[in-house]
Amino acid sequence: DGSSTKQAPGDKSDIILVPADLYPDPFRGGDNVLVLCETYDSSGNPLPSNTRADCVKVMDAAKDQLPWFGIEQEYFIMDPKTKKPLGFPADGSEPPAQAMYYCGIGAGNIFGRDMVEEHYAMCRQAGLKVSGINAEVAPGQWEFQVGPCLGIEEGDHLWMARYILERLGEKYGWTMNYDPKPIKGDWNGSGAHCNFSTLRMRQEGGLDAAIMPAIENLSKKHKEHIMAYGEGNADRLTGKHETASIDEFRYGTSDRGASIRIGTDTVAAKKGYFEDRRPAGNMDPYVVTKMLLATSLGIPL
Repeated sequence: DGSSTKQAPGDKSDIILVPADLYPDPFRGGDNVLVLCETYDSSGNPLPSNTRADCVKVMDAAKDQLPWFGIEQEYFIMDPKTKKPLGFPADGSEPPAQAMYYCGIGAGNIFGRDMVEEHYAMCRQAGLKVSGINAEVAPGQWEFQVGPCLGIEEGDHLWMARYILERLGEKYGWTMNYDPKPIKGDWNGSGAHCNFSTLRMRQEGGLDAAIMPAIENLSKKHKEHIMAYGEGNADRLTGKHETASIDEFRYGTSDRGASIRIGTDTVAAKKGYFEDRRPAGNMDPYVVTKMLLATSLGIPL
């Protein structure tokens, strides 16, 4: 019923659901499953919100390159009563500055761990490649990592992990915020750093043969990527708080203030992967992975 979800007008309300993948249901258990679907109109055209359809085309075009992705999804757990992240005083005062929260412990530093641990366990029960979690730099801010995943699997698993997180939040009475800068001031925003490699990048000599040419291609389409990497990202990409300026493209080894970070292990081995640090927490993983792969390999979009 597309008119009930603002995906179609009332006189053309039928939306066709096409199953794309299914997962064991960690909520109901047993033989129940969660089904991830693509959406099409009654004429068979993908809806504008169905970004998966175009992503599949790019992944198929480069399937011989076995593209691997790993996305680090940052988010804030929000208390609907105070309209602030967990751990932020309801009276509007500021909590102690960021320092003790990142990968921290202790009731004065960590807020929401029970739900975060339950989310991780449920994602694993569902067969999702959620490979880790950690507390982030602000109170009530967390991260989970999805990957390594092959091709379209990255977007599928990240969207399903978000679904499970939002639904689990109902149990606790909390909401999730993926905005790139929900808390103004001297606090890190929420990103979705995307780690990426192709088969050639992972092979001997991949740094010079594939990684550096890919970064050169990305530098030429910086603006196009920024426009597609999440709404409100200008508030996050300021050149501060471990970000590069939104108006600047630069790369560096072990540089968390660069647009593209190359790990020291990749440089030492002369092969491996790199990290695109520009995507915002509210990005669409189908769009990000599609563009990153296409631009790196010179595939027309």
